[in-house]
Amino acid sequence: MTRLITTLVVLICGMAFAQAPSQYEQGMGKALGLWKEGKATEATAIFERIASVEKNNWLPNYYVALVNTIETFKSKDKSKNPAYLDKAQIALDDATAISPNNPELMVVQALIYTAWIVQDPMTNGMKYSSKTMEQYYKAQAIAPENPRVVFSKAEFEIGGAKYWGTDTKPMCKEVARSIELFAKFKPETPFHPNWGLDRAQELLVTCGK
Repeated sequence: MTRLITTLVVLICGMAFAQAPSQYEQGMGKALGLWKEGKATEATAIFERIASVEKNNWLPNYYVALVNTIETFKSKDKSKNPAYLDKAQIALDDATAISPNNPELMVVQALIYTAWIVQDPMTNGMKYSSKTMEQYYKAQAIAPENPRVVFSKAEFEIGGAKYWGTDTKPMCKEVARSIELFAKFKPETPFHPNWGLDRAQELLVTCGK
């Protein structure tokens, strides 16, 4: 009887432990929550700490890169942006070393290049435009049904088309297609990339107008 009780206790404790969120899950959840609240610096710090422990996991560094890149698009002080982008590039390089040929990482690399273009279009436009498209073509070849790949590529091409005064209708169709792909997309885990639908829907409203 004692042995049976001991066995049951061990089993129950094991089940409880399995159901409790791991430190990784708690950390990732907290960091994503802080980012959602607009606390990018605090979120980045947690992602960096997770990355220092999860050395074979590309996701923490992916978010360090993504968060810092997105911050440059929102920043009103362009003088701070090079530091954000340098941090983003270092983190992305680390993530790519863990997970090469990853289309999600290629999308962020393209966003980093785009951020440099926005930072100084006259100086960086020619330098980074072809590099940006190269990343999207590579990502598209690997994951043609990935909604972030389809949408981000179309969004970048729309920006170029508007600049040169060319027709945006083909890209708008791709934005619409990406929304259909978002509806079918299922991330591998709750922490895998799953963003972009809201931006695609917003862009489609004004697309081609």
